[in-house]
Amino acid sequence: MTDFSMELNDDQKTLQEWLHGFAVNEMRPIAHEWDEREETPWEFIKHAAQLGVYGLDFMANAFADKTGLSMMIALEELAWGDAGLCMSLMGTTLGVAGIMANGTPEQQMEWVPQCFGTPDDVKLAAFCVSEPDAGSDVSGLRTRAVYDEKTDEWILNGTKTWITNGGIANVHVVVATVDPELGSRGHASFIVPEGTKGIRMGQKFQKMGIRASHTAEVVLEDCRVPGHCLLGGKEKLDEKLARVRSGQKASSQAAMATFEATRPAVGAQALGIARAAYEYALDYAKERKQFGRAIIENQSIAFKLADMKMHIDASRLLVWRASWMAATRKPFLNGEGSMSKLMAGETAVKVTEEAIQILGGYGYVREYPVERWHRDSKIYTIFEGTSEIQRLVIARSISGVRIQ
Repeated sequence: MTDFSMELNDDQKTLQEWLHGFAVNEMRPIAHEWDEREETPWEFIKHAAQLGVYGLDFMANAFADKTGLSMMIALEELAWGDAGLCMSLMGTTLGVAGIMANGTPEQQMEWVPQCFGTPDDVKLAAFCVSEPDAGSDVSGLRTRAVYDEKTDEWILNGTKTWITNGGIANVHVVVATVDPELGSRGHASFIVPEGTKGIRMGQKFQKMGIRASHTAEVVLEDCRVPGHCLLGGKEKLDEKLARVRSGQKASSQAAMATFEATRPAVGAQALGIARAAYEYALDYAKERKQFGRAIIENQSIAFKLADMKMHIDASRLLVWRASWMAATRKPFLNGEGSMSKLMAGETAVKVTEEAIQILGGYGYVREYPVERWHRDSKIYTIFEGTSEIQRLVIARSISGVRIQ
């Protein structure tokens, strides 16, 4: 029987040190610039691909860790460098997660490499779920997918919103409804390949935070995709719809299967932001002197930092547990994935706010990074399921009651 240990193994330590160096040398120096520019940092993404930080090999190696921790370690370090730049690299993994959660092995082998491209020809992917009238309520999706038997094509119509890499991605994974009467049980996921007619970028959003990450609407107008672009295949979809119509329980929903897989990863990013703010505030409190002594010698400051550290470490444990459970195929019986995302997201908001308070006026100006970290942190209580939705998932899981 293996002795219990919470110590990282040599491979995980090496990964952590490598990506921390990447964050220090390649991300921190340009983070403020790209936050101000609010553009996709193509040169940074290409540079990351050349260094091996962006690409299929990097993702495959990280996810190959049987403990589930390597990707969480990587995301924490990259978000510590800068959350916006991190999302510019990791936004593609949302589309990849959609393919891995719903696609056949053959589809995974065909499409996942195309999501990343190569270091010399970088590609991006996008996962398109949310709509103007369907955010937390995934069952309210209006984007339709209609099958054309004559041409063996699916015709997609609708508008998606808040989409990372939306409209600029080379591969879009779109969740649409094939039977509106079935709600979320009538959803399916589709690949929209590069160059497909009928898909375009709508409004690009100007955001409060993670500004180096592109977020926009995706508009689908009589967008035709080949039948083989239905993830999972038509036979599997027809069987699922038949079960649902006969009153039987459906398998996991197309969107929710992806969200469950990515929630610990989102929590790991929030953790990186929180840690960055905590470390900065701690160093500042040791150096800043008022009334003849360092401000950390005051309980009001020291206790803030103690609470910040405590919540960061507690968040990490929840993130690591959820990722380990996912990697070892242990079911989230009590909403463990939601716990990790909820705790880490709210910790990031609170810790960055406290960091601003510790820095005082310096924390409020853009010459110092903590105000950016606070702006970046807020999205982690909203996307991939709001804090309210996470609490709903947990409450339903522990009670067995369909709480509204």
